[in-house]
Amino acid sequence: MGKQFGPDAVRQEVAGYTLSRFFSSNVRIAIIVSAALIALPKLGIQVTPFLAAVGALGLGAGLEMQGLLLNYGAGLSIIFNRPFMVGDTIRIEGVFGIVKEVHLAYTLLSNEDEELILITNKHIVGEILHNSHTNTILELSIGVAYGSDTDAAIAAITAKLAEIDGLSEERAIQIGIDEFGDSSINIAVRAWAKAESFHKIRLASNQVIKDALSEANISIPFPQHEVRVLP
Repeated sequence: MGKQFGPDAVRQEVAGYTLSRFFSSNVRIAIIVSAALIALPKLGIQVTPFLAAVGALGLGAGLEMQGLLLNYGAGLSIIFNRPFMVGDTIRIEGVFGIVKEVHLAYTLLSNEDEELILITNKHIVGEILHNSHTNTILELSIGVAYGSDTDAAIAAITAKLAEIDGLSEERAIQIGIDEFGDSSINIAVRAWAKAESFHKIRLASNQVIKDALSEANISIPFPQHEVRVLP
């Protein structure tokens, strides 16, 4: 029988992978720079004036480098504190996506549309960050007519949503009366959906909710306004 890995073990393995990618890229750069500093004097090229010029330029560019240094500091904080790892779904400043790469200066996300989203690390550290791991929350709402059997509506919607592929099987769907609107009783649905196909699941869920209510002969009202003309 193969070795079984729990969620914690898997996350530790992914964390190790994230750290190894980070350190391997930076160690490679350090080795190249060190080799150049050793080899150039042997070729008769003096590196002391070059280092002095770099120091002078660094002094003048200090303020301009402040933002980059903030990103590097934030990157180190992310690497060592591990608020998220490669494969997690995070939501930050109104943007959400799956973490693909964590670099010293920036973090790279991707979404369902295969867009690459680059967020500089200084905009991550210190902000409110939501990490939902592989899933993200799906919130829907539907109104039914006053006088409808809400228990039957909830049961029909729950049964239909169980057929949707991509909703979490580990977390139960939350469904119930959300509010009493002007023209309808609004039923709220909260479920966990795979982040990699979130919008596909959202659209399919809306369709099955509508079908469930139609099959149960429960009407979905449209907004109505009563106008009285006084003599």
